[in-house]
Amino acid sequence: MFCGSWSNNTDCHAVGLSSSAIKAHAKELGFDACGIAPAADLPELRFFPEWIARGYAGSMAYLERSADRRADVRRVLASARTVIVAASVYNTDRPYSTECADPSRAKIARYAWGDDYHDVIGQRLEALLDWMRETSPEPFEARAWVDTGPVQERVYARHAGIGWIGKNTCVINEELGSWVFLGEIVSSLPLDLDPPALDQCGTCTLCLEACPTRALVAPGVLDSTRCISYLTIEHRGDIPEALRPGIGSHVYGCDVCQEVCPWNAAAPASADPAWQPRPEWDARTLVDLLQARDEELRMALRGSAMKRAKLAGLRRNVALAVDNAGVRGGESAL
Repeated sequence: MFCGSWSNNTDCHAVGLSSSAIKAHAKELGFDACGIAPAADLPELRFFPEWIARGYAGSMAYLERSADRRADVRRVLASARTVIVAASVYNTDRPYSTECADPSRAKIARYAWGDDYHDVIGQRLEALLDWMRETSPEPFEARAWVDTGPVQERVYARHAGIGWIGKNTCVINEELGSWVFLGEIVSSLPLDLDPPALDQCGTCTLCLEACPTRALVAPGVLDSTRCISYLTIEHRGDIPEALRPGIGSHVYGCDVCQEVCPWNAAAPASADPAWQPRPEWDARTLVDLLQARDEELRMALRGSAMKRAKLAGLRRNVALAVDNAGVRGGESAL
């Protein structure tokens, strides 16, 4: 059983609200793993300012603005003592995009196929926090985030035993793989901690070699300005011409570095209805999306993580992918 799993250990720090009880309730709420990390000055946290200085954040100015707070969760919650990290598998029973040789198929990152994880994980995390407040005999301070808070969540996931940070920069769990959403509760509770996950990438470099735009500039170091996910989601305006061919048929995000990872070869598939592919995005062709009416796409974006790119961004991505694929029916899309 992996670190951060459903331990039967008990702790004496918070009578009525033990680490094991929190993990057990997280499982009842639909999480697949839960672990607890210290709210401390962890060594991996210190690379972030250098990453920003290298310009790897691109136009994501909010990352630079929040860099000081991201350096330590205690700068967000001064009383913080522990970080509870919960993970949910979003892998489904559809083939990977690298297994589909059809260039006319629109490639969409797996995490965006179903409902918006911010909403689903956020609600479950708030339910866990509500239960904790009801169960604890003493009041405590806490804040919960799903991807949007000033927290380097992968670092805390590693120190909570959820998984190690792979060379593709994703958190990898030896049983669940890397297809997991993360959410965290920063709290003032003195809970028992889980041991950090150990790096098990070894000498494998498949993810670095497979990246279509060479965005992984070193093991564990991503240049976002070259990443397909950044270019198709966060970047506004025209995509640099030199990077356009590498985008291929991707219209929202990219999973290549996860698809080639050996730890995902036997990753479990989730039956959670929230993560199942919506018909609007399931196996759609590029020409189909190109010819879709604005109102149809607006409806499809509601309650979806794909709304991050906005309709204009999605239209731009589809046009570029059509041009790359050279499919009939999409001539002169750009």
